Amino acid sequence: MKHVSTGIAILTTLLLLGGCGRTVTRVNPDTVIDLSGRWNDTDSRLVANEMIGNMFRDRWLPEHARTNPGKRPVVVVGLVTNKSHEHINAETFILDIEKAIVQDGAIRLVVAGEKRDELRRERANQQDFASPETMKRWGRELGADFILQGSINSIVDAYRRDKTVFYQVDLQLTNIETNEVVWIGDKKIKKSINN
Repeated sequence: MKHVSTGIAILTTLLLLGGCGRTVTRVNPDTVIDLSGRWNDTDSRLVANEMIGNMFRDRWLPEHARTNPGKRPVVVVGLVTNKSHEHINAETFILDIEKAIVQDGAIRLVVAGEKRDELRRERANQQDFASPETMKRWGRELGADFILQGSINSIVDAYRRDKTVFYQVDLQLTNIETNEVVWIGDKKIKKSINN
């Protein structure tokens, strides 16, 4: 019995000492760290910034300015569907796109989906609970001129312990009134993972 107790004590000590070897270091959020080779925060941010930059440089924007003098186009970001082989939080990517749009300032952004529904619930609550001077009125939302939608796809090629992962993000901007596609962009990322 004494040997069993001694063995348990030694095993417990080894487990505790083994757990002490882990260190955590805080790093700048802009630092590129690619541990697994999977889609990560850097991919999301870089793709969003590059694609939105390309969208702003395309001919649809000057054409909109020509036909609508003094009016910046209003865009809503719709669904970006993850069709890749791995779990990608599309909401994070959508937020990166929205941030790039707001920071550029060339177009106006309105919210979509659950955020829009929450705003409408708040406006409805204000009708009953806010003072008449401060409550926000119905029918004053900014209607979007265009919707931005897209998908994230991937292809994996593997042999033994090595693999290549190819990602392609496709976005398209569509005129909501006419259904005319005014811009299509894509961004490709290829990663080689060697074990």
